[in-house]
Amino acid sequence: MTTTSAPLAALPATGHARAILTLGLPLIGSQLAQFGLHVTDTIMLGWYGILPLAAGVIGSSSFFVIFILGSGFAKAVMPMVANAEARGDEVQVRRVARMGLWLSILFGILCYPLFWWSEPILLALGQKPDVAALAQDYLRFVGLGMIPALMVMVLKGYLAALERTQVQLWVTLAAVPLNIALNWMLIFGNWGAPELGVLGSALATLIVQVASLLALCLYAALLPALRKYQLFIRFWRPDWPGFVAVFRLGTPMGLTGLAESGLFQASALMMGWIGTVELAAHGIALEITALTFMVHVGLANAITVRTGRFHGAGNLPDLRLGAKVAIGLSLVFAGLTVVVFLTLPTPMISVFIDPASPERMTIIAIGTTLLACAALFQLADSMQVLALGMLAGVQDTKVPMVLASVSYWLIGIPASYILAFPLGFGAVGLWLGLVIGLATAAASLMARFWLRVSRA
Repeated sequence: MTTTSAPLAALPATGHARAILTLGLPLIGSQLAQFGLHVTDTIMLGWYGILPLAAGVIGSSSFFVIFILGSGFAKAVMPMVANAEARGDEVQVRRVARMGLWLSILFGILCYPLFWWSEPILLALGQKPDVAALAQDYLRFVGLGMIPALMVMVLKGYLAALERTQVQLWVTLAAVPLNIALNWMLIFGNWGAPELGVLGSALATLIVQVASLLALCLYAALLPALRKYQLFIRFWRPDWPGFVAVFRLGTPMGLTGLAESGLFQASALMMGWIGTVELAAHGIALEITALTFMVHVGLANAITVRTGRFHGAGNLPDLRLGAKVAIGLSLVFAGLTVVVFLTLPTPMISVFIDPASPERMTIIAIGTTLLACAALFQLADSMQVLALGMLAGVQDTKVPMVLASVSYWLIGIPASYILAFPLGFGAVGLWLGLVIGLATAAASLMARFWLRVSRA
């Protein structure tokens, strides 16, 4: 099933809304399903044991930080393909996507030594020896999945730019039960398989990544409507101008993602200084906000494609109106999220806590306060990710990288520290600092986008 591109002519706001939702809803579903993979891994390792859970969490978060950096090339493919498709340049579509795959393979090879020798790094970062050793075993397996994981991202961006979003939704949805079954078999030793614990989780993740890659490759290669791009024909042939173009656009996007993920990693570290219970509440609140954030990520991907197409066609009126409609849609969902966070915090937080836990009520009390902060958090976070998506659509990534990095690291993290510790606001102060950093990013990135398109 596919979507049909809207004509690149003046559209009413309702037309833009319909096109964005048609393109974006499968992307949102795919993001939510991807989040489900993470949640099922965490839950099933928690069932197996505390040490494997700790090693899996440290290992998966370490993998994710490196993955975010490498995913910049995949993010660059989406607007570049959309731009080329709008111009009717089928050769450029193929060149950009193919070199995105090349860069993903190269990145995966270069970063693997970090996974193989990760134990000394984790020990230097203060992890306990037993956790660091087991996390290294996990990363040696799961690190092999960096190449297929990044290639999947490139193919998703390529297909989304061609408005073939349904397939990535179904592939990601299929990956969730496959991941659960493989975890059940390999972590716990069911169905005649060896009991591998955390290594079983790593192997399950690797298998799911390879299976997802094969499914998307087959779709991209065999679908009659996509054969004209000849994506995999003479795949080994280099295209150095395309390679450099994807590298130049994608590297700042990867660094921007790394800066944002670093903000949240730093917040977890500082919350750990406050206390274990506060850290638990922080983790739960972040899981809840991350779930709703996936909706905004899906909308941001959709507007990246739409903006890239309008930019490629030189259609500035529709580019501007489409951006305004996307902002409106994101704000509507953020407003609904705020209502839920303020009215239903206890039921949401309770899902994550053992009813017999003696710290249950304390965690709920702290988490309720943090979700109130998350009401502001959602508005700021939705606008900054949407702004980054729109800027990517017009292939503006270097200045946004600087703006985002300054907002997160020079404003957000210091604000969190000052509010939490010198001013004594504790966990709430730390989250208010996150809000300040994200709001600064949202304001500066939105200003950058509108100044850019108003001058065009």
